[in-house]
Amino acid sequence: MNENQTEQGINIAPAPASAPAPAPAVAVGAGAPYARREQRGARGGDRARRQRPERARPEFDEKMLALKRVARVSKGGRRFNFSAAVVVGNRRGAVGVAVGKGIDTALAMEKATRSARKYAVRPLLTSGFSIPHEVRAKYSSAIVEIRPAPGRGLVAGSAVRAVLELAGVRDVTAKVLSGSKNKLNIAQATIAALSLLKAPREKKEQPTS
Repeated sequence: MNENQTEQGINIAPAPASAPAPAPAVAVGAGAPYARREQRGARGGDRARRQRPERARPEFDEKMLALKRVARVSKGGRRFNFSAAVVVGNRRGAVGVAVGKGIDTALAMEKATRSARKYAVRPLLTSGFSIPHEVRAKYSSAIVEIRPAPGRGLVAGSAVRAVLELAGVRDVTAKVLSGSKNKLNIAQATIAALSLLKAPREKKEQPTS
């Protein structure tokens, strides 16, 4: 009997050996983009992990009091400029108020801030950042009065509060005694009042008999 035949005469051929599966075609240099991508990701991760230096906080804080648009008529037509009133202060005893003009709001505020820092005043305050005595000042049509008020905090409104807050003044009460609503004049009157502060006189001890 042939090896390929069984007892019933059925021809059974040996099963051919299974051929190995063909390897997937890979384009030449196909893995290079992925490697480069991984390298870029690694570099980007390094940049993300780097700690950026924190920006230094500016010494002066600023607050805009008023912003106006001014029109000027010329031969070529109307030209518009902007006028900004700004108060700046470091909340530790220095404060200033100024006005800046420019062709746009950013330029006007920059000029006003620079001028306010240049002409900032340092009023004479107590150790608790209050005022030693009552003061009153007038600027144009605005009259401002400031009084010490221990334990009451800052009691003020309008532009007076903005000036006193940025100056760091506490435990005072302020009042606008005039009917003026011009914030710039009120702020300038507050600056004038702070400039009038003087150190309290020391009491001389009377000689004992």
